Amino acid sequence: MTIDLTGGLPDAREFVFPAQPENPDMRESVNAWIWDDGVEFGLPRVAIEAVADQWETHDLQVNFAFADGRALQIFKPGEVHDPLGADGKPRVLGAGALSFELVEPFRKWRMHLHGEAIDTTAAAQIAGLRTMERSPDRVQVDVELEFEHVVPPWENGALREEAAYVLEHQEEGALMGGPRFEQLARATGTVNVGSVERTLRGGALRIRRQGIRRLATFWGHAWQSSLFPSGRAFGYIVYPERADGKPTYNEGYLFEGARSDGGGELVPARIVQAPWLRDCQGAGEDVSVVMETADGRIHEIAGELQLPTYHGMVPEDGVGLVLQQSIVRYTYDGETANGMMERSMPSDLVDV
Repeated sequence: MTIDLTGGLPDAREFVFPAQPENPDMRESVNAWIWDDGVEFGLPRVAIEAVADQWETHDLQVNFAFADGRALQIFKPGEVHDPLGADGKPRVLGAGALSFELVEPFRKWRMHLHGEAIDTTAAAQIAGLRTMERSPDRVQVDVELEFEHVVPPWENGALREEAAYVLEHQEEGALMGGPRFEQLARATGTVNVGSVERTLRGGALRIRRQGIRRLATFWGHAWQSSLFPSGRAFGYIVYPERADGKPTYNEGYLFEGARSDGGGELVPARIVQAPWLRDCQGAGEDVSVVMETADGRIHEIAGELQLPTYHGMVPEDGVGLVLQQSIVRYTYDGETANGMMERSMPSDLVDV
């Protein structure tokens, strides 16, 4: 059976804005979570965020994480790249040291990174949640990666009616940032840090978003996804319960891969149990998730935290937001693979 890698979405959803949008609040983003098949290193979020009222520069974020606790960061605005490809179509979202290039919609993208990163550790990031101090050390990083998509895209709100209602009528829709989808891929390429050259063979989750996003009322989330060797996969995003008792955003999927018996589509699911961020730990934390599909079946996906990074601000006289972005080792129905996780929580609910 052939998988429809478009998921029914038009190719136009993959192309970037060719010029500055008229609405000053309009945003677009390409970001990716990238992992190797091993657990020695990973890139838990590489992103470009473009906002129309600051179109001369786009913000970029790059995270590297290593098994020994080393962490590299790039957080800064970068000068905008020409969005047009060789064929004249808007295929490139780039800023400073980083660019993402569309090769074939929903099938292939490339990522290029060449610049200097802050050289620090996850422990220093945790300490910096209060001080915001930055390491003075820098290291050259050079990355060339290719993403070959093998799972249909998941568009938020497309799988569960309850989730669609929440996104349309509540703050969760503004937090999501407008039309958004994510898509799993196999990833290959090279990751060079200083004089150390590495070959990456693993996976990636790529996210595409265009819309207006407001984060002022954010009260936390949990987000996990992975692609297994057989082609099976899962993904979800869930927000914590709301103080007003209204239903919150809760949506995910399981994917069984291409099968002769009718596989190849995302199976809607809701989250029964999520690994909320409660403290800042290193590798080894249990971050398993429990999902329920529409047929009432319960699916437990075991997760072990491997490569965490931390961000945010915890003011002495108030409440901030703590953000963890990491690579996780997942096990599901006898298969094991790496994948991504992002969690956040107000700082008064996290032990920092």
